[in-house]
Amino acid sequence: MMRHWLLPALFATSLLVVLLGLPALSRSNAPPQAGVVAQLVSPGPLSEAHRSLAGSCRNCHTPIAGVTGETCKSCHAATDFGNKQSTQFHASALQCTSCHVEHAGRQSLIRMDHKALFKPGIWSQRPAAATAGGAVTGVLACAGCHSIRDPHLGLFGTRCASCHATDSWRIDGYRHPSTNSRNCSECHRAPPSHYMEHFSMVSQRAAGERATVEQCYACHTTDSFNNIRRRGWYDHH
Repeated sequence: MMRHWLLPALFATSLLVVLLGLPALSRSNAPPQAGVVAQLVSPGPLSEAHRSLAGSCRNCHTPIAGVTGETCKSCHAATDFGNKQSTQFHASALQCTSCHVEHAGRQSLIRMDHKALFKPGIWSQRPAAATAGGAVTGVLACAGCHSIRDPHLGLFGTRCASCHATDSWRIDGYRHPSTNSRNCSECHRAPPSHYMEHFSMVSQRAAGERATVEQCYACHTTDSFNNIRRRGWYDHH
């Protein structure tokens, strides 16, 4: 009796696999040489950064464990991500995939979520940016990652959160003082080149002005430092 329905059942199952598998194969990002299985299970195309790994699932995935932080760091340890101030906190990461999402095509791998810095399950050691005085406070120490790229050059200290939020550096409702304001040094510092011979040889000549370093308003406008009065846009660097 079993023989009467076994063959039709096998045929129906095979047909179903083919019907479901063909669309998946047509959308797969895995190259043909990766094999049918890899083409069927690939969840989507890799990012540009990892495109060379397409079809080589085992380079990133391990059985049962999936993608681990150690696997990621085995490749990225050769880069400077562990030495750069803005990325060195990754050295203690246990779960890279909590923030870096792959198989989403051209979409960026980076989805920065500052709240993740406070999640203990992601880190073997909590990043310095998420601690203050050795105690977890729930307030980020922004300077721990951003001090070397501080556009204020330390003028406002390290309490970035008093003005900025983590979703955008722009300050809602902020309006620059009048274009006639002459108190530029309260918020701005001149670049190092303005304290060198470069200032008199290039900057003053380009602006056609013999102003001192402290007289920013004599050469610069408030919409951009590169917009020079009576000259227009100028960027010789």
